[in-house]
Amino acid sequence: MSNRQIKSDVILIGAGIMSATLGTILKELAPDWKITVFEKLEKAGEESSHELNNAGTGHAALCELNYTSEKKDGSIDIKKAINVNEQFQVSRQFWSYLVNNKLINNPQDFIMPLPHMSLVQGKENVEFLKKRHETMIQNPLFEGMEFSNDPETLKKWIPLIMEDRPDGEDIAATKIDTGTDVNFGALTRMLIDHLKANDVDVNYNHSVESLKQASDGSWEVRVHDLDGCKMEYHSAKFVFLGAGGGSLELLQKSGIPEGKHIGGFPISGLFLACNNQEVSEQHHAKVYGKAKVGAPPMSVPHLDTRYIDNKKSLLFGPFAGFSPKFLKTGSNMDLFASVKPHNITTLLAAGVKEMGLTKYLIQQLMLSKEQRMEELREFIPNAKSDDWDIIVAGQRVQVIKDTEAGGKGTLQFGTEVVSAGDGSIAALLGASPGASTAVHVMLEVINKCFPQHIKEWEAKIKEMIPSYGLSLAEHPELLKEINATTDEALRLK
Repeated sequence: MSNRQIKSDVILIGAGIMSATLGTILKELAPDWKITVFEKLEKAGEESSHELNNAGTGHAALCELNYTSEKKDGSIDIKKAINVNEQFQVSRQFWSYLVNNKLINNPQDFIMPLPHMSLVQGKENVEFLKKRHETMIQNPLFEGMEFSNDPETLKKWIPLIMEDRPDGEDIAATKIDTGTDVNFGALTRMLIDHLKANDVDVNYNHSVESLKQASDGSWEVRVHDLDGCKMEYHSAKFVFLGAGGGSLELLQKSGIPEGKHIGGFPISGLFLACNNQEVSEQHHAKVYGKAKVGAPPMSVPHLDTRYIDNKKSLLFGPFAGFSPKFLKTGSNMDLFASVKPHNITTLLAAGVKEMGLTKYLIQQLMLSKEQRMEELREFIPNAKSDDWDIIVAGQRVQVIKDTEAGGKGTLQFGTEVVSAGDGSIAALLGASPGASTAVHVMLEVINKCFPQHIKEWEAKIKEMIPSYGLSLAEHPELLKEINATTDEALRLK
């Protein structure tokens, strides 16, 4: 590579919530390090982190039924819900640290208190929800969750959903008031602004073309400056691939063995957005239903109050769409270009296994607006078509890899970190709960990739995240204390 190399300690590729979070944590742990960010688009947080490309649930497992499952003996397994909630608690602590230390201001610009609810219909589902509620409230993380199948109570909780419903319908909900709505686009922009103000070099309209490891273990990165129409050559001891759907291509270009036998399957989403403010004002909660039989976990229908640009809005979805692009602004060749000799058998195995998903996607693609409205009417019986518009949400790339549990070509629903054995490069792949657990995931990256620094950084990490290394479910007193301090810092009360 060229001798005009610009050296950094850390290069972050992609200016989304993940890179913004990792950069902010590293700036606190190692203020002298030179950090450089490259973003292909004109602004930060425009792809998966953008508020309209992301459900903004602040996934805390308070309402998502796909994080709890019924075991053969009829008991409810809430391990995944505990895990996701613990991870979201880490995010809340870190954001509170940033606000308390005046590193970011006005938390209500990115986080608002909002009840989280689960809603089910049909006798069996009502029984399941009741059992789930009984199991969850025994854990301090889910304290305060209420269950009701009383129509009068439900009318108070969700008037818009209960209006014009037939009498005698089997319907039940759980509600917990400690939920939030998070605008990850706004948060990303705040974090990137903070980094820029603290000597981090943020480059927009810069596309990473190639990266290769030098003999000394550092990474040489060739970057196309799209504005200046010129190539730049950079190097760093550590590179993070936080480019959303673009991370898989970069991981493959890196050539690290850990990136082999991994494929990606793009799924896009559509939402119905309410254009009638009067209707939006009648609903105040995130209400998650149950995924239809055969539907993938990320297709759980939900009716969400959102705060976008500090204005209350209402979205329903997601409906699955399909595009071969790995990013909304990507290329129609993304999916085909990701097929390599080392991952083709993995991808073919997934194709055979996931016939149900393929069929589901085809059905979803064929839906007319009116058929989508029919699905919405299961939530809002009297919804009028004129009050709702279809908007296209973000692209998500689900990871396909060979696993011990699932065998060859297993489709992974979740967030995955792939890092090199020497810790010099890490990539973030996958989807939900993604943004909500960004702080936990980035601490994982730091632990894996900077083990030599962990001892000296530990005190600072504990200052930022008081529960670091502990399970809050097992320390109810600490949980109470942290809930009170984060509620105050983030102005959630």
